[in-house]
Amino acid sequence: MRVVRGSAQLAEPFPRCVLTAGNFDGVHVGHQRIMQTVTTRAQALGGTSVVYTFDPHPRRVLTPDRAPRLLTTLEQKLELLAELGVDAVVVEPFDAGFARQGAERFVRDVLHARMRPVEIYVGYDFHYGRDREGSMRTLTELGPHLGFAVTIIPEVKLGDRDVNSTRVRELLESGDVTGAAELLGRSYRVRGSVAKGDQRGRTIGFPTLNLAAENEILPCVGVYACRVRFLDAGEPAPGTWFAAVANVGRRPTVKPDDPVAVEAHLFDFAADAYGRRIEVAFAARLRGEQRFPSLDALRAQIARDSDEARARLASA
Repeated sequence: MRVVRGSAQLAEPFPRCVLTAGNFDGVHVGHQRIMQTVTTRAQALGGTSVVYTFDPHPRRVLTPDRAPRLLTTLEQKLELLAELGVDAVVVEPFDAGFARQGAERFVRDVLHARMRPVEIYVGYDFHYGRDREGSMRTLTELGPHLGFAVTIIPEVKLGDRDVNSTRVRELLESGDVTGAAELLGRSYRVRGSVAKGDQRGRTIGFPTLNLAAENEILPCVGVYACRVRFLDAGEPAPGTWFAAVANVGRRPTVKPDDPVAVEAHLFDFAADAYGRRIEVAFAARLRGEQRFPSLDALRAQIARDSDEARARLASA
C-alpha cells in the first residue's frame, strides 16, 4: 500500500481514483464496510482505491479541549487499511491554516485537483471545510461539474446498536472489551515498548512485561485475558503471538499510587524483552482490580487468573 504524506506531494493524480475521506479512528466494522465498497469499485473500474485522512485529528487543532482520545495510532490505522486491501492512503497534515479553507475550495483544490476521483464514498456524517460548513449537499452539487459521482454510506448497525468510534470508546471505558471487539471486528489492541519495572512479578513467580503504551485509550482497570505479539526484529520473531493475562491498573497491593499502566504475564515465555515493541490484544475481562492483604494472596489470585485466561483464550 502506498502512503503519501500530504496531498501536495502528489506529482500526478491517481489512475481512476475511487476515494473515501474521513478520520476512520478505530477502523471499525462501519469503516470496513466503506473500504470494502471502495476497493470493490476500484477493482471493477481498473482504478485505485484511495483513503484520504488527517493527522492530527482535526479536533485536536480546532477544539483541543473536546478532542476525542484516539483508538488507533496512525501506524495501526495504516496497517489496518493495508489489510483491507486499500491501494493508497493520503495522510493530510492538519493545521489551523488548512482548517481555514472553505468547503468548496477544499473539494475543488484538494480532492479534485490533486486526486481526480471518479467516485467518492463517504460516511453519512462526513463534514469538512471551514467551520465544518461542507456536507453531503456540497459534494453532490459539485460532483457533476467536476466529474465525480458521490455515494453516501449509511451508518452500520449491529443488532440495535450503532457502530461508531464513540460507542467503542464507551465500551472500553466500562471494561467491555468483548463488546468493543464486536464493533471493531477484532480485539482492541494497545501497542508500545517494554519498559523496565521493579521486577516484583519475578519474585512471586509471575514475571510481567510492562508496557509503555503508545495508544491513548486503555480499557477500564482490571484483569484481562490477552494475546501479545512482538512487532520488531529480535527473538521471538516479529509476529509471534503469546497467550497472556494482563493487569490494567495501579497495582494496589504493592504501589497503589502508581499511574494506570499495563502489565502482561506471558504464558510459556522466558526471554528478555526490554526495549522490544509489543501489541496487547484484549480478549476478555476477568475481574476488576482489587487489593490483597499479602503477596501470597496476590500470587494465588494471579495463578487463578492465569488458569481462567488460558481457558478463555483456548475457547475463543
